[in-house]
Amino acid sequence: MQARDIHQAMAINSLMDPDIDLVCLLGSAGTGKTLITLAAALEQVLEKRVYERIVFARTLQSQFEDIGFLPGNEHEKISPWAGAAYDALEYMHKDDSRGAEASVKHLIEDRKVIQFKALNFIRGRSFKNTILIIDEAQNVTANQMKTILTRAGENCKVILLGNLAQIDNQYVTPQSSGLTYVTEKMKGTEMTSIVQLHGIVRSRLADFVEKNFD
Repeated sequence: MQARDIHQAMAINSLMDPDIDLVCLLGSAGTGKTLITLAAALEQVLEKRVYERIVFARTLQSQFEDIGFLPGNEHEKISPWAGAAYDALEYMHKDDSRGAEASVKHLIEDRKVIQFKALNFIRGRSFKNTILIIDEAQNVTANQMKTILTRAGENCKVILLGNLAQIDNQYVTPQSSGLTYVTEKMKGTEMTSIVQLHGIVRSRLADFVEKNFD
């Protein structure tokens, strides 16, 4: 078994383990972080019924700043920044008879299995019976990460997805990132799993660019 497959298996085992409350999946773009996470989350919500819902919170470059000026409801405000999640969901449902787009829409709008949140809507919330996914976690500061993790209520699994080499927040560095902070604080605890994914699975073009472009 290749190292890439071993790490993917470790990630899946951690995502499916009910005794692990916090999973940190690290890796370059295209390593399958979002796809693996959403596949495991959907199985636990729809098939195993361990949790009631999935909350996908996308970190925006504006971080916790107000996005109230954007048109639409909360879901409509965050949707433009949740493309990775939509792509993964449509890929998983590409063979559905009703079509991928219609199947994903059914999950989100009709069954309300997946909710999309902006981080500034998380303050004051308590997430129970929930899989809480934080995308682009490398852009979050240490203080913001503490705010996020303290929102975890009873039967809540938190999954942090990130790549410290791709920080978009001008106020965050790899050393000051909340993702670095939490991995240092939580490593070695029984409730935490930290997995580094390797190997670009998106395409050979993406793999070449990742390895050869500065």
